[in-house]
Amino acid sequence: MLLLFLALTANAQDYAKVDNIVKAYSKSFSSPDKLAEQINKDFTRDDEKARAVFTWIATNIKYDYAAYGVNERPVGFTYKTQAEKEAKQKAMKQELAQKTLKSKKGVCQGYSTLYLVVAEKTGLECEIIPGTSKSHPSNIGKAPGASDHAWNAVKIGDEWKLLDATWGAGTVTGEKPEFKFKFNDKYFFSDPDTFFLNHFPDDKRWLLTDKTEKDFANLPLYYGDYLMKGYEFMAPEAGVFKAVPSGFIEFKVNNLKPDDMVHYAYSRDRVIKEIKPEFKGETAIFKVPLNNGSVGTLTIYINQKSIASYRINKA
Repeated sequence: MLLLFLALTANAQDYAKVDNIVKAYSKSFSSPDKLAEQINKDFTRDDEKARAVFTWIATNIKYDYAAYGVNERPVGFTYKTQAEKEAKQKAMKQELAQKTLKSKKGVCQGYSTLYLVVAEKTGLECEIIPGTSKSHPSNIGKAPGASDHAWNAVKIGDEWKLLDATWGAGTVTGEKPEFKFKFNDKYFFSDPDTFFLNHFPDDKRWLLTDKTEKDFANLPLYYGDYLMKGYEFMAPEAGVFKAVPSGFIEFKVNNLKPDDMVHYAYSRDRVIKEIKPEFKGETAIFKVPLNNGSVGTLTIYINQKSIASYRINKA
């Protein structure tokens, strides 16, 4: 156990060093090749290269909310041979990566394509993974549908690792949606079961876990701070409940501190109410009242940050 702890600690420190080096890089590079050259100059380990690409993109590329949903139809082209098809696809990826790098903004396709192009130029084996995200309360209870997101998988040794540079970069918040940089490395090399909380790939091989569409649909919506702060909601596991005349939902949360402030709010009430957890060992327990007027969305806040949302249906 001591050796494992030391190995994990050293690994975390290595990534801190990688991050510090990369954050001192120029904020602009003329091409993906130049960024890859700089990374190859500073790092030799594949996992460090993968981290360097992730960190630079997540701290320098702004999410272009205005472009979300615009011109998302697949671009068509003609070809006569498989080689010609692959060459044209590669050229299109290079073009999008260059555009994203030059403008320093993009949506998920731009982030994931830039990651792919730079990663491959550093010598890494990488893939773009299209799929369904769980990013809004309206997604709770719904099975994966048409692709609305894209992320990456990179091969380290004999193992594929998952990452999402888009969500690692920050969040879109406010009544007038605005992107704010907020580096979240919990979307880098996430455990597959954790990554699954918000990502379902079109190709199930990229789940890297035995979870199903039904499992994904039944999940609550977990926000970025859930991962960033290291909370673990042991209960409830389901994300969908039915309103009842007089009931409650019991929550069991690990990694909550006694001085953390817990609040909840129902979308219909639009009133945020404080609730005091009780601690049994390291587990915090609290009950949120549930009644016929609870229909809509229930959101749990910790220290004034949205952590998880649940869907409440009519009985």
